[in-house]
Amino acid sequence: MPSLKYISTRGGDEKLSFEEAVLRGLAPNGGLYIPAHLPHLPENWEHDWAKLSFIDLALELYSLFISEKEIPRDDLRDLIERSYSTFRHEQVTPIHRTGDKEFILELFHGPTFAFKDVALQFVGNLFEYFLARRNAGKPEGQRDRLTVVGATSGDTGSAAIYGLRSKKDISIFILHPKNRTSPIQEAQMTTILDDNVFNLAVDGTFDDCQDIVKSLFNDMEFNSRYHLGAVNSINWARILAQTAYYFAAYFAVQPQIPYDVLEPKIQFCVPTGNFGDVLAGWYAKHLGLPMAKLVVATNANDILARFWKTGRYEKADSGEPEYFTDDEDDTEEVRPSRYPGLTEDEAFRRQQEAVAQSVQLNGASDGKQALGNAYRSPSAVRRAAAAAGTVAETLSPAMDILVSSNFERLLFYLALEGTTAGAVAADGEVDGGQAARVRMAAEHVRVWMDKLKTEHKVKVPRACVEAARRDMIADRASDDETSETIRKYYAKKDEYGSYVVDPHTAVGLSVANRVAKENDPNIIQVVLSTAHPAKFDAAVSNALANEPGFNFKRDILPKEMEGLLEKPRRCKDVKNDREAVKKIIEEEVGRLFASQTVGASGL
Repeated sequence: MPSLKYISTRGGDEKLSFEEAVLRGLAPNGGLYIPAHLPHLPENWEHDWAKLSFIDLALELYSLFISEKEIPRDDLRDLIERSYSTFRHEQVTPIHRTGDKEFILELFHGPTFAFKDVALQFVGNLFEYFLARRNAGKPEGQRDRLTVVGATSGDTGSAAIYGLRSKKDISIFILHPKNRTSPIQEAQMTTILDDNVFNLAVDGTFDDCQDIVKSLFNDMEFNSRYHLGAVNSINWARILAQTAYYFAAYFAVQPQIPYDVLEPKIQFCVPTGNFGDVLAGWYAKHLGLPMAKLVVATNANDILARFWKTGRYEKADSGEPEYFTDDEDDTEEVRPSRYPGLTEDEAFRRQQEAVAQSVQLNGASDGKQALGNAYRSPSAVRRAAAAAGTVAETLSPAMDILVSSNFERLLFYLALEGTTAGAVAADGEVDGGQAARVRMAAEHVRVWMDKLKTEHKVKVPRACVEAARRDMIADRASDDETSETIRKYYAKKDEYGSYVVDPHTAVGLSVANRVAKENDPNIIQVVLSTAHPAKFDAAVSNALANEPGFNFKRDILPKEMEGLLEKPRRCKDVKNDREAVKKIIEEEVGRLFASQTVGASGL
């Protein structure tokens, strides 16, 4: 298989190898790396992969994106086996049936009890593998080092720390919003005392933490000197790793589909914050995994749900009309550098004319469906937060995010499809007509992201929204609905029995239950369970406080978490300030690798 290359969502001439994309994390122009094209599944994949273990299935999938020239197949298998040997369930991500046409995909059987383990155990081993190969035979003073910097709303931090603790030549700095993670989440991070692990409690929100991390990556001098590496879902390897459990769930559900469902189609419902988890499902769908529309489930911080209803991606709810009308100008004025002075719709039309000419010259071919679900009015807490453009604190803190970093990747594909009315991916290297489409899509993403940064909102063309609606639907759940869903599933008396879910999974179930009422009878729902309920003891205990016989410690708390809150901790409080974080990194890396001049050898 030829080596697959990776490009930035914001354009440029760079085409990186998998190793380069993983180690770099974020493109120099601020974009995120994506495959230059999507590979095809093997011809008989559905038959040949049906009985594979999770490890073998992951090997087949990852091999589509990683050339043997970069990682030999035996080495890749070893990386995968080591990554998932830390999981407590032999199936790694098993399913649990909760209804005739409803399943839970349990993603919390890893070492830190959250779905992030599936990707970050693999990413940690990838970092170690690439560094070991680069440092083979090098004396101590000339070794390549990696400084991993990440932001977390709770689960990414502990999963990344567990995956990278004590790994040679790597230091890890995790920023979390002070007092905005659950006690268990904070303890899972701060009780890891390995010398290469540094926890920073930022006086701000997750978005503030994420902004600091991005600004450090965009500081070219600092990035080059300290060789920054990314563990947030901006790193392509995380998205790739998460595609595996969509395929695993698809195969696991097949034998359990009711006999009266004649043409079954699986619908994945994904609790969504930073958009990486559901984006992995989108990639699985476009690789060829059969599925109904993905369901994006958000909490009160519903920037994504609002986008699917309005076509506006905005931090604060502007209160403008929720649906496009035929005579509505459905774009705001932006000024792409290629077409100054034009509205975005006019620029799109101008570019489509250019694409049409390119298509004729290159012999390529170019290839409306609106979401009908009514938008539910937000609660008072979300209205207040949205009006101010701030994060609303909810029972599902890992989803308390204003701007979803991974949404930029989807925006690229929406621009690609909306601009050209053509296919999302090309089979082969990008050239000819496809190269023109890619350049135009990247230009739109660059303009949109600049506008989001300066004006805190962007409105995309109708064609892009329609492209999004063909693949996904979106809705939100309030805290009251979240608590009620936790109670509902605990109190179940049917043949499938009681089941305890964490608040993020409850958001997914609440939205899935609502969507199911309008679903085709052939649809089977799979709701992704992103964390073990014990990680959110207050939310679960409060929801079940009046349930007879409920005992948190007896019914939920895993033995691995017993005594966790009493363990010694190490964490530094830091102002919501990039320079303050930068200073800590400089001091700690200098101390950790005192024998080497940091940045002496380039990655």
